[in-house]
Amino acid sequence: MENEARHHRAIWISDVHLGSRGCKAEFLLDFLKHNESDYLYLVGDIIDGWALRRTWMGWKQSHNDVIQKILRKARKGTKVFYIPGNHDDLARQYLDMHFGGVHVVPHTVHETADGRRFFVTHGDQFDAVMQCAEWLAKLGCWAYDFSVILNHWLNLARKSLGYPYWSLSGYLKHKVKNAGSFIEDFRRIIAADAKRRGLEGVICGHIHYPETQWVDGVLYVNDGDWVENCTALVEDASGKLELVKWAAVAEAREAVAA
Repeated sequence: MENEARHHRAIWISDVHLGSRGCKAEFLLDFLKHNESDYLYLVGDIIDGWALRRTWMGWKQSHNDVIQKILRKARKGTKVFYIPGNHDDLARQYLDMHFGGVHVVPHTVHETADGRRFFVTHGDQFDAVMQCAEWLAKLGCWAYDFSVILNHWLNLARKSLGYPYWSLSGYLKHKVKNAGSFIEDFRRIIAADAKRRGLEGVICGHIHYPETQWVDGVLYVNDGDWVENCTALVEDASGKLELVKWAAVAEAREAVAA
């Protein structure tokens, strides 16, 4: 049936940025409605504390609905783990505590159904800019926020013309040489840490770039974000991992319904 939820062994989402103008809460609510899991990992930057310190104008009812939907899943038996990131770093003062069935942890290890072990972390601690110059990271965040707002209006125009969703900020990242170098360094550093821990892979967020890559014998997986890409990582009953681009799924469903 069309409205039946697909069941997964595990789901990973990150970089939702609730409270920011770029948050695609409606897409995430649709995803959460159509997807259930035994484990749900919230891999950081779920709430955008940086944006909320500037203004609460970006907080919408749909952002409340996302939180309520997650808490409802926890009440119904989903094991929910919340790993705070740099934008919701205030939550790090509540590490190893439980709220409404949600476990707040600094990081964790997930074992897939086929026995592989993955280090699950937001990833900001492996970002040299965040560690050495937070002011520069915040300046970059402002520029990124501007591109996200521009991306919103651009995609409204594209939708009215019958074109699919397209990420302007993702396109700019690919065009800027230093951004590509930063992503490569990020992959290498975080994969090396997982290897040092004796793990087969790493699952993270932080850089808003969904992908799966082998890095020096370690499977690096970034679950993306819900600002520009609207992606999640899912695991099926056999342990297979898959990146889901929900904007494309939702748009295809709307096209069939029309």
